[in-house]
Amino acid sequence: MNESRQLALELPHPPALTRADFVVGAANQAAVAMIERYPDWPNRVAVLVGPPGSGKTHLAAIWRETSHATEIAARDLGGADLGTLMASGAVLVEDIHAPETDQTALFHLINLVRESEAHALLTSRSRPVELAFDLPDLRSRLRAAVPVELDAPDDALLAQVIVKLFADRQLPVDASLVDYLSRRIERSLQAAGEVVAALDAEALAAARPVTRQLAAQVLARLAGEES
Repeated sequence: MNESRQLALELPHPPALTRADFVVGAANQAAVAMIERYPDWPNRVAVLVGPPGSGKTHLAAIWRETSHATEIAARDLGGADLGTLMASGAVLVEDIHAPETDQTALFHLINLVRESEAHALLTSRSRPVELAFDLPDLRSRLRAAVPVELDAPDDALLAQVIVKLFADRQLPVDASLVDYLSRRIERSLQAAGEVVAALDAEALAAARPVTRQLAAQVLARLAGEES
C-alpha cells in the first residue's frame, strides 16, 4: 500500500443549477434564449429536447426557479392531482419520453395549462414528432408546442464547462490539460463532471496537483471500470 496516499473523504459536491452556473455555447444558446424569454412564448407549452448530458436538467431547473413551477416526473402524472400541479401557474414535467408516461394524464395536463393560461415546460430525449404516443390528440398538442433543442456540447463548450468545474473546486489547471480532457472524454456535461470529480479525488488522495499525467491515469481507470 502506498503510504503517501491520503484518505479522500467523499464530501458532497452537489451540482450548481443556477443561471450563473450555466455555460452558454453554440450547442445551447438557442435553448437558453427561449428559456430566458419566458413568459413571452408563442405557445404556453414548450418541450426542451436534448440527449443525456446536454444540460437539459440544468436549464429546466433555471426555468423552474424563474417561473416558480411545480416539478413532476412524467411517469408520476397518472396519480397526480393536476389541479394542484397547476396551482403556481407553471409546471415542469420531466422525461416525457419515458415509456411509463401516462399519455392521457399528459394530454389533460396540457389542456389544463391552456385553459388556465398557465405555462408548462416538458423535457424529453426525443423530439415530439419522434415520440411513439398512441393518442392522436396528444401528438397534435405536442406538435403545436414550442420546440427548445439542446445539442451535445462541442469542443469549445466542453472546455468552458471543464474550466468552470475545476474553478468550482478551486483546482488550478492549465489550458493544455483542459484541451487534453475535452478531446478524450465522452461529449457530455455529465462526463465532464464525473472526470473532474475523479481527478479531484485522486489528486487529494495522492497529495499531488492535477496534471496531464494524472489525468491520463484517471481516464485509463475510468475506461477500465466501464469495460
